[in-house]
Amino acid sequence: MQGSLWAELQKQADANSNSEFDVNELASLFTIAPKTKGGSKSEGAGKSLGSKPDKIHLSSALALDDSVLDADQVENLIKFCPTKEEMELLKNYTGDKDSLGKCEQFFLELMKVPRVESKFRIFAFKIQFQSQIRDVRRNLQTVASACEELRGSEKLKVIMKNILLIGNTLNEGTPRGQAVGFRLDSILKLVETRATSSRTTLMHFLCKSLAGKSPELLDFHEDLVSLEAASKLQLKALAEEQQAVVKGLEKVEQELTASESDGPVSDAFRKTLKEFLDASGADVRALSALYVEVGRSADALSLYFGEDPAKYPFEQVASTLLTFVGLFRKAHEENLKQIEAERKKTQKEAEKEASQDRTPVKSKDGFADRSPRSPFK
Repeated sequence: MQGSLWAELQKQADANSNSEFDVNELASLFTIAPKTKGGSKSEGAGKSLGSKPDKIHLSSALALDDSVLDADQVENLIKFCPTKEEMELLKNYTGDKDSLGKCEQFFLELMKVPRVESKFRIFAFKIQFQSQIRDVRRNLQTVASACEELRGSEKLKVIMKNILLIGNTLNEGTPRGQAVGFRLDSILKLVETRATSSRTTLMHFLCKSLAGKSPELLDFHEDLVSLEAASKLQLKALAEEQQAVVKGLEKVEQELTASESDGPVSDAFRKTLKEFLDASGADVRALSALYVEVGRSADALSLYFGEDPAKYPFEQVASTLLTFVGLFRKAHEENLKQIEAERKKTQKEAEKEASQDRTPVKSKDGFADRSPRSPFK
């Protein structure tokens, strides 16, 4: 210590104890204030706990009062909980506790509550519960909608039938010429098979054929409004999210049981937690049932396209079909551009020929003959 920077600073502090910053401003900026019921969420989102939360915040946290504390503030309370080492030090402290710093005094307040950190984590789960349920339910419903749309699209069914017919026609006379179906990923190979004398692919041919005979099928993608969103979801990830909610509720039940022996300090906690459990249990059961139902629909979709759900799950089906939609639309657009280019070319040639037909020709008497040239000599 002697001769160090810190020793020098100590000497300066003795000579001049004035701070170079406003202590009141520091306290006002970095100490949380209770949220008002009419306030917006954004008013509390950026506030930190500071050096020592008021007792009102501890009592509000133990009462699970989310009108006073938001998720960020509860997370800060969790971080503020003393470690085992800190608690041991305070338990063994024999001096005047009133002389301890505000932080240590707040630790002592926390230590009066059995399993205080567990209670704070339960509070954080309670605050986020409804948004978690809502997000998982929305994603599951997106998958369910995609399954229903894909299986219910008559236009897609006719297009798949035409692809099968094209394949059987090309393979006529071979064992593959009587196929009753095909692997789903085969539809992506339509862009790989090209005509022998042009850049036209089987996908171009399919789109051209449908445009000529069944143009109403070309917008089949409009039947599949949920496909793109569903293709970004993973059922395994949704299962993990759903299980996280279930396990979170199990921890709530465990803490409620454990708190029965806490005494008066946990009375408000137990009352609010029991009300939360009564209301949330039905939500979790409904979510679990929805997941099972969607899982069955996803497996049924794979089977619908002749695939084994274990080897070709929903995610792969959705990805393949979304890619097919993109390739199909691209090929159709290229066909339209080709048709337009050929139309312009034909028009230009016709205009050129008409211009040549109107070119003046001198007659034998020297006068210009502006009449169209006769094809006969």
